[in-house]
Amino acid sequence: MGEFRMPSLGADMDAGTLVEWLKQPGDRVKRGDIVAVVETQKGAIEVDIFEEGVIERWLVEPGTTVPVGTPLALIAGAQPATAAVSAEVPATVAPTPAPPAPLAGWLPSGGLDWIS
Repeated sequence: MGEFRMPSLGADMDAGTLVEWLKQPGDRVKRGDIVAVVETQKGAIEVDIFEEGVIERWLVEPGTTVPVGTPLALIAGAQPATAAVSAEVPATVAPTPAPPAPLAGWLPSGGLDWIS
């Protein structure tokens, strides 16, 4: 069972107020579905979900202010978001490019005397 948590919607966000749920327990959700509206210092923001599954139950009622990271709902059949993200990361690592070759012979034959 996965948890839908209060996301950080800005670098300075410590908490948010759940304004309304846009989905109900029993609804099937998938990554990217808008499920709630959260009020921050900067205004009301629609929040999407990263898990896929069925909303089991709400853990926070509208009007409640909670810290970032607080579980808001339980999602049945969902894998933790970290597992979904790691599955998308390619297994191979790109090779590090070779350093550029030194610029040999770029000075004029007289050295830097020509600049003065």
